[in-house]
Amino acid sequence: MRPFDQPMIDLNGKSVLITGGTGSFGQALVSEAIKRFKPRKLIIFSRDELKQYEMAQKFRVEEYPFMRYFIGDVRDVDRLELALRDVDYVVHAAALKHVPIAEYNPFECIQTNVHGAENVVKAALRCGVKRVVGLSTDKAASPINLYGASKLASDKIFVAANNLSAGDPAFAVVRYGNVVGSRGSVVPFFRKLVEDGAKTLPITDPRMTRFWITLRQGVNFVLSSLAMMQGGEIFVPKIPSMKVVDLATAMAPELPQEVIGIRPGEKLHEVMITSDDARSTIELDDRYVICPSFNSFRHETYRDMGAREIENGFQYGSDSNPEWLRADQLMAVLAAR
Repeated sequence: MRPFDQPMIDLNGKSVLITGGTGSFGQALVSEAIKRFKPRKLIIFSRDELKQYEMAQKFRVEEYPFMRYFIGDVRDVDRLELALRDVDYVVHAAALKHVPIAEYNPFECIQTNVHGAENVVKAALRCGVKRVVGLSTDKAASPINLYGASKLASDKIFVAANNLSAGDPAFAVVRYGNVVGSRGSVVPFFRKLVEDGAKTLPITDPRMTRFWITLRQGVNFVLSSLAMMQGGEIFVPKIPSMKVVDLATAMAPELPQEVIGIRPGEKLHEVMITSDDARSTIELDDRYVICPSFNSFRHETYRDMGAREIENGFQYGSDSNPEWLRADQLMAVLAAR
């Protein structure tokens, strides 16, 4: 699996804020930043005081004096503005992500995922932030569920924010698939069933495929995208697909599988680049870049990096992906966590 080790944004002496920073991604980003850089401030902005307390025990201010923990909600633009004072870079990871819960609680999903993105943009514009990257999802391309639709709206807000900022700050989006082993993914769900002595593993549909990325890959991809972004791009990593039945077999080869049917708002296969998006997409060795339609966007910057045009009608889907994750690769990733 690709390391996504292109040049990363230099966080030495910089102030970075992560919304939803107590989640799996936020903690992985902090771990990587501590190993690689000496930031001026790493600010965790989230609304769960228990998760912040637990994270503060892991990354103690006494040991890491640049750590800051802000209780706040992306629904509250005033609190965001207070937190974003003197911040250089923002990674917007806060979202309501559970597909069935979003379907059942649509107002809450819109408040967090759409209005929250709008508030991040407003606060960043007012506070003089330099760069902002939003974390998106494969479900935002041709969405059929509210979570995907809300993240598509969030992506559009971030891309269009560059029209307001004229590139200062610059806003971009990172879109990727399921994170192996993150909270809420199927991997810890299957693992707990096995540990609890389940007799079968539930499979929604044996045809189902998904894109997979590790937490470390996700962090590296975000940091390298932050470094190369101009503003308005949607960055899509080249990552492998795997059938959910193959994943279940790799994790518990002795357990039979029970088909329970697709959940509300769930797709058989995910798409990260639609055939319509492909017309404005370029390809690098380790990623695709969906470019904005701004006249000021400098395509030559990416051509100088070796970017190539992609063919008409191209679609980047989990079922048609040329790269597949083998069972032994999956188990090696899980063992390394």
